[in-house]
Amino acid sequence: MLGLPTSTEGYYDPASLPDLLPLYYRRLFPFSQYYRWLSYGGVQKNYFQNREFSFTLKDDIYVRYQSFSTQNELEKEMQKMNPYKIDVGAVYSHRPSQHNTVKSGTFQALEKELVFDIDMTDYDDVRSCCSAADICSKCWTLMTIAIRILDRALQDDFGFQHRLWVYSGRRGVHCWVCDEAARKLSVAARSAVTEYLSLVKGGDETIKKVVLTEPIHPFISKSLEVVKEYFSRYALHDQDLMGSKESVEKVLALVPEDARSYLQQEFEKEKKPEKRWKLIKEEALRKQSTAKKGQYFENEIMLQYCYPRLDANVSKGVNHLLKSPFSVHPKTGRISVPIDVSELDKFDPFSVPTISLICEELDRPRPGEEKEKLEDAKEKADEKDAIEKRKSRDYKRTSLAKYIKYFDQFLDGMARSWKGERLRNSDLQKEF
Repeated sequence: MLGLPTSTEGYYDPASLPDLLPLYYRRLFPFSQYYRWLSYGGVQKNYFQNREFSFTLKDDIYVRYQSFSTQNELEKEMQKMNPYKIDVGAVYSHRPSQHNTVKSGTFQALEKELVFDIDMTDYDDVRSCCSAADICSKCWTLMTIAIRILDRALQDDFGFQHRLWVYSGRRGVHCWVCDEAARKLSVAARSAVTEYLSLVKGGDETIKKVVLTEPIHPFISKSLEVVKEYFSRYALHDQDLMGSKESVEKVLALVPEDARSYLQQEFEKEKKPEKRWKLIKEEALRKQSTAKKGQYFENEIMLQYCYPRLDANVSKGVNHLLKSPFSVHPKTGRISVPIDVSELDKFDPFSVPTISLICEELDRPRPGEEKEKLEDAKEKADEKDAIEKRKSRDYKRTSLAKYIKYFDQFLDGMARSWKGERLRNSDLQKEF
């Protein structure tokens, strides 16, 4: 079971954040990888320079339209300002820091990664274990399902290869689709992708939020396969979906009226959640064989309770900002780390390192430290190189290391595809 740390090791006190952030940005934040990511191989001129960053400072002071010419400039400013939160925005037509000096109407958001934001609070009507900003192992399964469904669709249905999934640091996940084709999508195209991926529709007043029609789209069928893998453990066991009177009434409200009265009678005799769910499945099957129009209420219930709930506005807009990877969550202290999708079922949000823990780990003595100090002394001749090497060693001695290693692997994958693209283009030019 996931849970809060039982020891005081790495215990996070929000009041300590102003003291910890300077150390984090000086010695642990992966600036070189971060710059490598957002400059995308440096092929497009001014791509990094025209990127908007926003910083949330102490006391909720929000500073937008930050932009930087180089990695060094970004580092210096972040180490000076020590932001509580970093947001990444679009690549603009001009330097965002100069947006006030540009002729009105010419400052335009041109490109940005296709992004998705999934927040656990949007599932409050279908989870019984927690509400609002709270999460636990029982409801985190919803994030696992969301990543599995969306990641497969983005790869197989849209052909996007470079998808970076990131834990928000508290109660949700973000996805950054970094392919060049994704970054260049128009607002209309982003809206179309978002619409394709959205199934749960309607606000609090809408009872039935998923309606399936024939023929069932292959995307929905594949999504259902994922949901079915988790449904029994998650919904019937962890959320006790067919247990309490209140939750059973909510489920029966999604069933056609003529089937509802029959199921209510049967539930009076059968109290076991698994048996009750079996009755729903059998009734849905029976309805399918007799109705002219297909009855899919069993699948509609599963999707309403488990299908990813997207914040559509985040995905549709080019100029929308999203919390940056490796930002620190001020309330939990957890670092916003990349998620290795190949190890998705093992990901535990409560084991993600806090800023307190990784700063503590820096102070622990370890084998070979004296030798490294001697090496540092020798490297004084080339101070910049020495700082980079020391920084690399710093994060490697903390719990952050495995997440930065995964980020490196993601960046290597992108670099290989750029190299392949450049080779293909040069071969085409030779042909002509």
